[in-house]
Amino acid sequence: MSAQEPPDARVPALRASDAERERAVLALRDGAAEGRLTFDELARRVELAYGATSGGELEQLVADLPAPIPPASPGRPVRKRRRWSIAIMGGVDRRGRWLPAPRSVAVALMGGVDLDLRDATIEEDELVITAVAVMGGIDVIVPEGVEVHLSGFAVMGGNDQQFGSTPVRPGTPVVHVRAFSLMGGVDVKVKRAA
Repeated sequence: MSAQEPPDARVPALRASDAERERAVLALRDGAAEGRLTFDELARRVELAYGATSGGELEQLVADLPAPIPPASPGRPVRKRRRWSIAIMGGVDRRGRWLPAPRSVAVALMGGVDLDLRDATIEEDELVITAVAVMGGIDVIVPEGVEVHLSGFAVMGGNDQQFGSTPVRPGTPVVHVRAFSLMGGVDVKVKRAA
């Protein structure tokens, strides 16, 4: 009797190609643009997609996303984008599932603004936040693995960026924070998902 594999032996999974990985990443980005994935979920799944070795792994990453559907009718946005966050002697707190505009503005005048992007839906490749703090404070929280750039200036105040320990995940949007502080401050913090 010759040595053969038993008839029920599993056939190894087909290895994923670079093109298949890119298609999965595009599907994930589309899912995030439709509000089906949070910023953090997108970052984690994109990292897994680029590390996937089989087509089955890629299929699992997009299995809970629908096939592409026609866009919503013009003039009727599905979710309202948040462009302005203004706190005058008070506070604004944006966290959970929310949709920042690609060019957002945060103003704190003797008040505070907290922008938590860990569960936010980012539809574009980059998010630019202009943060103006006058005798107030603005905190911007991003998930680990996301590229963040802080620029601007402070007069009798301070702008601070905390760097995370996780390397930047490919395919995640870039966050630019342009901070302008007068007797106030803007802090950019990296935190794990809530």
